[in-house]
Amino acid sequence: MFTGIVEELGSVRSMVLHDGGGRLEIDCTAVLADAEIGSSIAVNGCCLTVVEIGDGWWAADVQLESLDRTTLRSAQAGDPINLERPMRLGHRLDGHLVQGHVDGVGSVLVREAQTDSSEVVTIAADSSITRYIVEKGSITVDGVSLTVTSLDEFSFSVALIPHTLAVTTLGARQPGDGVNLEVDVLAKYVERLLTAYPRSTS
Repeated sequence: MFTGIVEELGSVRSMVLHDGGGRLEIDCTAVLADAEIGSSIAVNGCCLTVVEIGDGWWAADVQLESLDRTTLRSAQAGDPINLERPMRLGHRLDGHLVQGHVDGVGSVLVREAQTDSSEVVTIAADSSITRYIVEKGSITVDGVSLTVTSLDEFSFSVALIPHTLAVTTLGARQPGDGVNLEVDVLAKYVERLLTAYPRSTS
């Protein structure tokens, strides 16, 4: 479980695709402080397992499911990448509860600079994702916990403060770029309960 508060902006060391998935290597420092084989680390919002650790880098195997649902398939050496270690029980929850289970890929539509140096970014998303989004609710974009400022059936907007623009991949995402999206899991549980156990009208 994560919080959507990015700890480090690492970079892709290499991405090798094969028939069974892929192998991703990432250069970084901070998230390696207590990492060991078997640890979980969120990579642009996708929870991956550490399978190898080197001097200033680590590696993960990426399954086909993850490649199909995220932007990781197109990762190239040198690409910046958001990294976060799992939350610890008893620590502050500064973002919101994030599973690291990406629901799908959205696409940046528009970036609008604001007078306070922030930016409003509008992201296109399928209705299968936007159905779980509410205004002023939480959404995870490339692993970053954000508040939804507005939405319609096929897009939503978020406001990015200068700090977020500086320390995450969202500062460099341009119109047309893909981003990983994870909706608030509570919305999916509520829908499941209501559809699986409909309220009796008798």
